[in-house]
Amino acid sequence: MKRTLLLLTFLAAFFIGETSRAQAPTETVATLQERIKTLIDQPRFAQAQWGVKVVSLDSGNVLFDRNGDKLMKPASNTKMYSGSLALDRLGPDFKIRTSFYADAKPDAAGKIHGNLTVYGRGDPSYASRFNNDDYTVGLQKIVNAVTAAGIKEVEGDLIGDESYFRGPPYGTDWAVDDLQEYYGALSSSLMLEDNVVDWTIKAGAKIGDPGQLVIKPAGEFLKFENRTKTIAKDGKTAISFYRPLGEDTVYFMGDIALGGKHSDSVAVHRSALWYVTLLKEALAKQGVKVDGGLRTRNWLDEDAAPIDYTKQVEVAAVEGAPLSDILAKTLKPSQNLYAHTLLLLAGKKAQPASKTKTSQEIGLAEMEKFLGEVGIKKGRVMLEEGSGLSRGCLLTPASSVTLLTFMTKHKSAKIFYDDLPIAGVDGSLRTRFKGTAAENNVHAKTGSLEYVNTISGYVTNKAGEKLVFSVMLNNYNGGGRAEADKVVLMLAEWSGKSGN
Repeated sequence: MKRTLLLLTFLAAFFIGETSRAQAPTETVATLQERIKTLIDQPRFAQAQWGVKVVSLDSGNVLFDRNGDKLMKPASNTKMYSGSLALDRLGPDFKIRTSFYADAKPDAAGKIHGNLTVYGRGDPSYASRFNNDDYTVGLQKIVNAVTAAGIKEVEGDLIGDESYFRGPPYGTDWAVDDLQEYYGALSSSLMLEDNVVDWTIKAGAKIGDPGQLVIKPAGEFLKFENRTKTIAKDGKTAISFYRPLGEDTVYFMGDIALGGKHSDSVAVHRSALWYVTLLKEALAKQGVKVDGGLRTRNWLDEDAAPIDYTKQVEVAAVEGAPLSDILAKTLKPSQNLYAHTLLLLAGKKAQPASKTKTSQEIGLAEMEKFLGEVGIKKGRVMLEEGSGLSRGCLLTPASSVTLLTFMTKHKSAKIFYDDLPIAGVDGSLRTRFKGTAAENNVHAKTGSLEYVNTISGYVTNKAGEKLVFSVMLNNYNGGGRAEADKVVLMLAEWSGKSGN
C-alpha cells in the first residue's frame, strides 16, 4: 500500500510538471517586440525620438525595428565609425613615428649646431592612460630618444612642428563651451597627456584657507589663479574653473568642505608650445641644454614657408603604442581627441600630400568610401568630425547595425570586439548592467550629449543567440541612459530564438 501511494504521488507530480511546462509561455520574437514597444511607447517619450534596430547575427533576421532608417544624433557612437575606418585603413599594428630633425648630427661633444625640430604625426600614446597612470613615463620615452642620440646641447631653438595635420585644431561644429573641458581638447599632431592638465583642489588646513591645488603633469606653461576657500566639514563642496578661450590662465572658484577634495581636467590650447615647454624642462633634468628659445609651426606656417625634412637629418625618433592599443583607449573611455585623430590619420594615409583640403575633409571622404564598402548607402551616415562631439553629426540605427555586422567578418574583428566597452567591466560601461544578464556579455559603444543617449553593440541572449543592436534616444531629458539600457537588458534576458 505504501509503495502504491509513493508511485501515485510521483505520477501526479510528473503530470502536474508536464502540464505546467506545456502551459508556460514561450519566448518568441513577438514577446521581445512587445516588451520593447511597451517601454518606448510610454507617454513620457511623446516628444522624444527612439531609434532601435536589433538583428540576429546567427540568422540575419530582423528582430525589432523602430525608426531604423531615421537620421539621429549619435554622440559618441560616432567613434565606432572612426575607429573602424582607422583599423581598416591603417591596420592594428600601425605605429606613429615622432621625429627629431636638425641640419646635421650632433658633433663629438653632443652639440646640435642650429635648431632642433620635433615633428609630430599625431601619436596620442604619450599619456598616463597608456602608462598605468604615471605622468612621467610618456614624456620620458621622448627624452630618452633624444639622449640616446647623443644630444647634450641644442645651440639654437627647440621647435614643435604640428603641421602634419592640415586644418583647424578642432572638429566642425564643436561648441565653444566644450573647448576648456578635457573632452574638448584641441587636436594636434603633437600631443602630450591628452592635451590636458589634471587638477585636484584639496581642502586647506582650516576654515577660510584657500584650497590646495595639485597639478599633473607639473609644468610652467599654464598659470593658475586659485580663488577657492575651505568651509565647514558639513558644507557643500562646489568648485568650478574657467580658462578664457585661447588664454593660458585658469581660474578656480568655489568652496571646498574641510577634509574634502575635487578633481577635474582643463584643456590646454597651443598644445605644440606646451609640448616643447614640457620637453625642454624634462631635457634640462637629464642634462640636455637648449640655448635658444621655443617656437612652433603649424599648417599655415607650412603653407607660407614649406620645409623639406628629407633634406635634414633625422637625429632621433620614437614610436608609440600600436593602433590596437590606441583604439582600446579610444573606444573604452570614449576619448574624443583620439577618435578625431584617428579620422585625421586615415585622411593623411589616403592623401598624404594634399595642399587644398583639410585632413578632416580627406578623412571624411575616405569614410564615405569605407562605408560604401561596408554596404551603407550614401546619406545614411553624415559625420562632421571623428568623435561625435559635434552636434551636427547624424546617422541611422540601421547603419550602425550594418557596420557592426560588417566588423564581425573583418580581419581585425576580435580586436574591434575586445576594444569596445564591456558591460560591468570596463570603460564607459564599467558601472552599468552590474548583476544582470548583460554583465560581461554586452560589448557596446555608448554615447551621450545633452538630450542624446545611444548605445550600439553586441549581446548574447539567454538562448545563446548572438544579436547586434543599435539603440538611439534623442530629444529626451529624463534619464535617457537608463532608458536605453533597459532595451539592451531586454535583449540579454530574452530566451527566445530568432526563428520563433
